[in-house]
Amino acid sequence: MIKVAQISKSYQRKLVLDNVSLEVPKGQIFGLLGPNGAGKTTLIRMLNQMLSPDAGSIYFDGQLLQASHLQQIGYLPEERGLYKSMGVRAHLLFLAQLRGLTKPEAGQHVDHWLGHFEIQDWQNKRIATLSKGMAQKVQFIAALVHQPQLLILDEPLSGFDPLNVELIMNEIKALKEKGTTIILSTHNMKSVDEICDHAALLHQGKLLAQDAVLHLRQAHAKGRVFVRFKGNMLSFANALWTDFALLEQKERSEGVFECILQIRGASTVNDLMRSLQANVEVQHLELLLPSMQEVFVDLITQKETQDV
Repeated sequence: MIKVAQISKSYQRKLVLDNVSLEVPKGQIFGLLGPNGAGKTTLIRMLNQMLSPDAGSIYFDGQLLQASHLQQIGYLPEERGLYKSMGVRAHLLFLAQLRGLTKPEAGQHVDHWLGHFEIQDWQNKRIATLSKGMAQKVQFIAALVHQPQLLILDEPLSGFDPLNVELIMNEIKALKEKGTTIILSTHNMKSVDEICDHAALLHQGKLLAQDAVLHLRQAHAKGRVFVRFKGNMLSFANALWTDFALLEQKERSEGVFECILQIRGASTVNDLMRSLQANVEVQHLELLLPSMQEVFVDLITQKETQDV
């Protein structure tokens, strides 16, 4: 859906994006990650044509990005921007028509989303009278009311209580199921683990990594394995020899243990399974993958170590 090809951008001689290339697969949820100052906001503004790159190109569904594509893009900015003196429904109608809907179409779409989020009773309230969470819902509706092909969400969970976080997360998943491509820029790494299919990490204007989230987690695995077995600990320990270190152990019920192991050297999970099967009844064995938070920290640490 989106192809970013070797784009660079500077502000007052400070390089904010440095020859960045990435691709956002159609119909997927793409996590755009990075610490403050990494260049995420600049890239998002370019996708919304608020800024132009100094070098490089951006393509939307195979075509060079242009003004007409904005009608197919929805955007939820981190800094919310609603007109506080307007009523909720009037505001949403105004924004929907700016994105190319006719007045009747806008009315149908706005009424659908107000009903979907069960806030019809608030449609005539002025934005200024809304709670922060309610205003966030209105802003979220504004981003998707015109049924965009691409939805860009910058910190969409900011300001929501846990109940509404779950509501928005479920809505993002539902939009993906309907074929919407979603770019999610967030510091909430738990949400990346839960819903993102692909991710890219920016750091100091450079692209450090991009791949499927599962591949990134597998690439940064630390060789830790979870095992649940039935038997006795002595037989289990004897089966490990020196190829695997026992890090944690816990008896879940009589004769059933759960352990975390560390793989040593060139040994593999298959080696572990073969060793254990002759000594205990293995009920569950799983290679433990790091969270995206751990991958995020690992990649930045590696980069800073290389720069020293």
